[in-house]
Amino acid sequence: MTSRRIGRRVFIIAAIVLIAGIAAAAVATRNLWSGKTGGPLQAVSAPADVVARGKYLAEAADCAACHTAPGGAPFAGGLPMPSGFGTIYGTNITPDPDDGIGRWSAEDFWRALHDGIRRDGQQLYPAMPYTSYRGMTRADADAIYAYMMRLRPMKVTNRRTELNFPFNIRLGMLGWNMLFLHDSLPAVSAGSSPAWQRGRYLVNVLGHCGECHTPRGIVGEMELSRSLTGFALGRVAAPDITPAALASRGWTSAGLRVYLGRGLARQGSAFGDMHPVILLSTRNLTAEDLNAVAIYLLGDDPPPPAPLPATAATESAAANGAGRMSYVALCAGCHGLDGNGVPNTVVAMRDNSTLRLVDPRNLIVAMLDGIGAENFPHRASMQAMPSFSDKLSDAEAAALANYLRVTWGGQKGDVTPAAVRALR
Repeated sequence: MTSRRIGRRVFIIAAIVLIAGIAAAAVATRNLWSGKTGGPLQAVSAPADVVARGKYLAEAADCAACHTAPGGAPFAGGLPMPSGFGTIYGTNITPDPDDGIGRWSAEDFWRALHDGIRRDGQQLYPAMPYTSYRGMTRADADAIYAYMMRLRPMKVTNRRTELNFPFNIRLGMLGWNMLFLHDSLPAVSAGSSPAWQRGRYLVNVLGHCGECHTPRGIVGEMELSRSLTGFALGRVAAPDITPAALASRGWTSAGLRVYLGRGLARQGSAFGDMHPVILLSTRNLTAEDLNAVAIYLLGDDPPPPAPLPATAATESAAANGAGRMSYVALCAGCHGLDGNGVPNTVVAMRDNSTLRLVDPRNLIVAMLDGIGAENFPHRASMQAMPSFSDKLSDAEAAALANYLRVTWGGQKGDVTPAAVRALR
């Protein structure tokens, strides 16, 4: 990090602290002095159709993914979410009166979703995507609340956040919100149809896709001028899903509908953080809502899918050496010499969207880490892909990546051993 960038970061942090101090003078009394730690257990009576609608909306909002720890009870919290500022843990949102939201009113719930404020008046961190949920309608928030309050209460104690100073001072979020909390998020495609409008709500608000797919600034804010252009929040990068980028990788509306509904499409399979998104959220969307999402992501007048770019003879020659030898030895037994894979069992290399990414990060990570066995809807099951980190040197892994990208991705064979080494 350059001294200029460090200075800029210090300046922004100082500005946030200053603004937080000013804002605190106006709102601290309301938010903190009126904080609630006791109170009655809430008894929620809602019609069955409202509860059912709340369940659907909670799935569309992917609440379970962040509020369920591996092997833990659904919605009982405990999932660690690492960030550049420390680790935040998903909270218990079952209706337990002490550890969950059993004493929360519908107004408390709405305030958390809309303003990022807990029932006790403390500020939430934007790992809880209130920065996207702020656009949710009150009726939808109330329906989700009605569903949540019907869940089985789970007595699972919440884990404390482990953030570095000064980010562990929640009061600083007052200034952060003044700078970065917006009532709506920008559209990334052109459209005006009812399906496009619905898709924008599903993608920008309920699905909060921008929280992973939008680049982050130096204090964790979404850089909305680059909405959905991709970001490596974790080890596997969330790719660019703007219309032009999707079309450049061969995506169509039909392909997106299949991928979001099943996790498997001609363009590839969901892996990394996207796998639970499919299983817990998008596969539960209605056909109409899946169509709306696809329409919004590509626009009312979608760009045609780009054909695979032709590769230069020099690129093909470079890729057909050591890289091809590694592919034949390690990969062809499952993916096939022709790269066609095995339907519903082994992902194809041909037409694979990951290989068509300009950034080779996800391909390199998959080669080094492997991908665990994954189940998908309709009894599809992808077998595990082993890690090759101990079988390939940096140079061999780079050569294999270049072979794959040139042969089936239409990309340049420019992956270097240093790029592989940086991801080990």
